Amino acid sequence: MNHSVPHKRATRGNMPIRKQKWLNSEGRWGLLLVSPYLIHFIVFLVGPLIASLYFSFTKYDMLNPPEWTGLDNYQTMFSEPLFWKSLWNTIYFAILFVPTQAFLALILAVALNQKLKALKLIRMAHFIPVISSWTVILFVADAIFNPRFGMANSLLNKLGFSPQLWLNDENLVIPLLVLIAVWKGIGYIMIIYLAGLQNVPSDLYEAAEIDGAGVLRKFRSITLPLISPTTFLVLVLSTITTFQAFEQIYVLTGGTAGVTAAGGPDNASLVLMLYLYREGFSFMHMGYASAIAWVLFMILFTLTLIQLTIQKRWVHYE
Repeated sequence: MNHSVPHKRATRGNMPIRKQKWLNSEGRWGLLLVSPYLIHFIVFLVGPLIASLYFSFTKYDMLNPPEWTGLDNYQTMFSEPLFWKSLWNTIYFAILFVPTQAFLALILAVALNQKLKALKLIRMAHFIPVISSWTVILFVADAIFNPRFGMANSLLNKLGFSPQLWLNDENLVIPLLVLIAVWKGIGYIMIIYLAGLQNVPSDLYEAAEIDGAGVLRKFRSITLPLISPTTFLVLVLSTITTFQAFEQIYVLTGGTAGVTAAGGPDNASLVLMLYLYREGFSFMHMGYASAIAWVLFMILFTLTLIQLTIQKRWVHYE
């Protein structure tokens, strides 16, 4: 004789358990609260990203409907000498800028991490260029490096040297742009390094002093290993910033006396972002400019992967 067992509703204590809905009332409120960001992300980030990928395979000038051309933009780009020149200028800029800024910012941060008088005032003085616009930096750079009335040539004349063209010299323009960019951005990197230095335990330095370690030995054996995650962050941020450099080069080479066009003289300071801007907004080659943007993205993505691979060998995590 089969005795059927009556079905009982699953209970939790005295309360019945209801099936979990995919989106309960709390989830709906959460989704509502983040919806402005989601809409912004989809409309202004994901949408343009997909559109630029499509345009990179088309001939598009913003006045006429896009015309599908396949890989023509990429083939034209890789056969264009100006593209390779802009790529080399960008790499040259990065080679000079990234290690120089990281090294000088680290030395400055170590110095300012000491107990000094008016420390906050000194830190603020180094951070002022960071918050200054590139238009202000242009006036400062023009007052120093203008070939006709700049202070740099006046100083050279007093020392008995011949005047220079500075930003109008093909051989000097990139190093000078790096010098100006380092001066403007070093305060930001210095703050990052200061945060890393203040996380280094002071008892390690005290133990090293007891063992007779000098200043350089403590810096090499304690400071550098323990701030290696900060150094890695600085290198990644500086590399990305360098390959996206546009405003400073556009302003400094397009606004300084004697330089006829941004990216001059003779395209000696033409970098990838400036080349992209010129093709897209000056010549209305938006399809070609989109292809340049995606090549730039792939370069940055590859460099970031390489840096992430290398960091496992020399970055020290506590």
